[in-house]
Amino acid sequence: MEEEPLSYEEAINLAANEMCRFPLIEVQGVPLMNMIAEKWSLISAFKPDPTDLLVSTYPKAGTTWTQEIVDLLMHNGDADACKRAPTVERIPFLEIQAPPPIPSGLELLKSMKPPRVIKTHLPIQLVPQGFWENKCKVIYVARNAKDNLVSYYHFDRMNKTQPEPGPWDEYIQKFMRGKLAWGSWYDHVKGYWRAREKRNILYLFYEDMKENPRREVERIMRYLDLSVTEDVIDKIVQLTSFKVMKENPMANYTFIPKIVFDHTISAFMRKGEVGDWINHFTPTQSQMFDEDYARQMADVDIPFRTSI
Repeated sequence: MEEEPLSYEEAINLAANEMCRFPLIEVQGVPLMNMIAEKWSLISAFKPDPTDLLVSTYPKAGTTWTQEIVDLLMHNGDADACKRAPTVERIPFLEIQAPPPIPSGLELLKSMKPPRVIKTHLPIQLVPQGFWENKCKVIYVARNAKDNLVSYYHFDRMNKTQPEPGPWDEYIQKFMRGKLAWGSWYDHVKGYWRAREKRNILYLFYEDMKENPRREVERIMRYLDLSVTEDVIDKIVQLTSFKVMKENPMANYTFIPKIVFDHTISAFMRKGEVGDWINHFTPTQSQMFDEDYARQMADVDIPFRTSI
């Protein structure tokens, strides 16, 4: 009799002691975890089905939130169906690689039938060409730089697989220079913005989602050619509120052992607010960051908001 395959949770518990702060290696100028860089040829060769959907973000820009909205829309707001497994199993992370027996994103995708929802943090130039060749739909979520930086800093403190973040003032510099995992926030948001019409990318803003979640859920629904009732939309808005998701063990990453994600340092779902950056940046840091931001974003007009 065949043995039942391990769940993701069982696999990560078995491999937890193998996890460490993996060094970054550049792939086409973008710093990625060494295990991703080592398997790059396999990742870039991935061929999606035309029915697959890609959810892309710079890390800590609302990825899990968007994944949960999409999953609920596809299951007509059925909360139980969306608790069938943790987010990471329901919506595989395309490029992620980890020590065995943790399945890679590619292995999870291989075991699923299309249409699949796939997560990535890859900047647009590293997204496998198959997504464009097959005209896959892509949802991109962008978050203002200051809040994104704060959220990523706290994530890097608690996530023991990412490089040590170091002191806050140094982390700001690393963010500005694109020296974090998945590279430059500036290049990331600009790349998808410039390609959004040509590639039929639904480009969303975290701040818009916070300001009027119902409106943005409806935008996602229309983009996916889905139709759910007003009541179901209300239910999805409620189920994907920060408070409800923070308490949902299938979405809050609490199943990952403390040796990998230390929630006592910072919760995976920490605050989910717009404007928390003001509690972290000193006036001097803020001015320095704003001047650099103006230089790096001078060639594009993306309507970011640092408060709502």
